[in-house]
Amino acid sequence: MNDVIACTRAEFARLRRWPAFWILLSTWLVLNLVFAYLFNYLAYTTGSSSRMSNGQPREILLQQMLPAAVPEVFTQGMAMFGGALMLVLGALVTGSGYGWGTWKTVFTQGPSRTRVAGGTVLALAVVVVALVLSAFVVDTGVAAIIGAMQHQSPALPGAGRALLGIVTGTVILGMWTLAGALIGVLARGPALAVGLGLVWVLVVENLLRGVAAIFSPIRVITDHLPGTAAGSLAGAMRTVSGASTPGVLDTLSRPASFVVLAVYVVVFTVAMIWTLRRRDMA
Repeated sequence: MNDVIACTRAEFARLRRWPAFWILLSTWLVLNLVFAYLFNYLAYTTGSSSRMSNGQPREILLQQMLPAAVPEVFTQGMAMFGGALMLVLGALVTGSGYGWGTWKTVFTQGPSRTRVAGGTVLALAVVVVALVLSAFVVDTGVAAIIGAMQHQSPALPGAGRALLGIVTGTVILGMWTLAGALIGVLARGPALAVGLGLVWVLVVENLLRGVAAIFSPIRVITDHLPGTAAGSLAGAMRTVSGASTPGVLDTLSRPASFVVLAVYVVVFTVAMIWTLRRRDMA
């Protein structure tokens, strides 16, 4: 266990000095604010019902920008855009270990491969939790400012609702991060891993769901894909009917989505560690 903790600390030391790490996290926080608040606020203040606001009435737009709606709002962008960025992060973290030759040195001189991989997974888990909590705090602050400007109630979401939103976001982003980490190990480099991951998230799953709409026998498969489960879990947080956010679905129930995503988390983690242990680094 001491070796795993040491490997986790070493991974953190590498990440916090890596500009790409901070760029990816900052990009997600900015996109989260832009899509969740900026566009809706502009639509609300101008009185226009644009495509960016999904055609929602001004009253609904305002309610969605208040602190009480943060657990619902901040999870809506995680299924696709947030997930894609975290997949890139996971792919870069593990793929760079091959591309920079650092893992070859560590595996030949340091702890076992299992402990190194365990430290990487633990570090990524901490990063995901920290990112979700940061997004929740930032969104709550922005929502409170908007509420004060519009003379609305500053009431915060209930503790249970807030915890559910944080857990939902952590599970979604954690699954995509580990998916990227596995692809980075399989591809033995960051560039190919990032490309493959983004193609899967943004293109392949959408095409498969489109095929399932006209060829029902494969629906049982498409209904349990990573993106479908993540989108369904984010969709379970919605309270506004008629809203349409890319990647957010209602295919699976909340319990089923949690189970499917938990299975993917375990499978991706085990597959990554097993591949690292069995593969020659040459």
